[in-house]
Amino acid sequence: MSNVLQPFEGAIRSDTYLPADPAKVLWGRLPCALDKSVLTVASGTEVTIDTISHEGILEDQGRDPRRFFEGHPVLDDAVELAASSYDRADGGPHVVTGPIFVEGARPGDLLRMRVIETLQRVPYGVISNRHGRGALPEEYPASGETVSIFAESDGEWGSLPTAGRPVRFKLNPFLGIMGVAVSDDKRPHSVPPGPHGGNIDINLLTVGSSLYLPVQVDGALAYVGDPHFAQGDGEVALTAMEASLRATIGFDVIPAVEAIEQFGELVGPLAETAEFLIPTGMNADLDIAMQDCVRAAIALLQSRWGVDAAHAYAYLSAATDFNISQVVDLVKGVHARVRKSDFEF
Repeated sequence: MSNVLQPFEGAIRSDTYLPADPAKVLWGRLPCALDKSVLTVASGTEVTIDTISHEGILEDQGRDPRRFFEGHPVLDDAVELAASSYDRADGGPHVVTGPIFVEGARPGDLLRMRVIETLQRVPYGVISNRHGRGALPEEYPASGETVSIFAESDGEWGSLPTAGRPVRFKLNPFLGIMGVAVSDDKRPHSVPPGPHGGNIDINLLTVGSSLYLPVQVDGALAYVGDPHFAQGDGEVALTAMEASLRATIGFDVIPAVEAIEQFGELVGPLAETAEFLIPTGMNADLDIAMQDCVRAAIALLQSRWGVDAAHAYAYLSAATDFNISQVVDLVKGVHARVRKSDFEF
């Protein structure tokens, strides 16, 4: 079996498949209210979606993935996009597949995006430091030039074979970008996350997890992108192990009344795993992002389990980990791990 998942080839889990050809992606921008969907599905539908990593197709890497990854298999859709006339001069680096119109979704509802499967499309990824925008922008990249580190995948482990000493690490594939369209008539830049989701880079959003997003426009106009094979909390170098994935996502509309009963008035993304509910906080100031995450967690505990604010605050201090999602996307992110079993025993 080939270890490369070219468009329309290999395992495609769902009957509904969305390839990442140039007509079905945005590059550097996220959908807005004026965008037309590339696919329409009913609530409850599972969609298998191809995503393309931006690493290897950007201008500072030559915008020629066959040359950049010489000696390694390259995805045809990445080659096609890089060779196209797509102008992303005013946008970010990310390739976003969609948007997808989910029937029945209305402003005030929540869209639940369930991560059902993630398949590695290639056996490698890239970790880059560029633009003086990592956690240490005054120190790295030391040369001032883009540094792109090649990382191999054996399907379970990643490795940095060119490091001074070989390093290997466990892979944990997830989509850094999951979101819904903004109600504005202008497409947002793909880098900063926000209430719409977008580039939230929460590494807990692996298979079996869900992301809940407040719907801003009819149909939600959902999208995914920024695929990772692995990322540490913080993503300090600017990118983590960026690599293309084929993901199967389930799309469920949660009506406004039911959404409020389950989660209260959500103002931003909320993730869920089998073990945790994961409220978020986002701001250019990491201190404020942390404060917003704590407020979101208190509100969640009040709405979900009827805990008064003082006791919710005390519980969070005693039993909840607050993690830095990332510090490199202009708007920084913090997420909390609220253990569901503490309230559901």
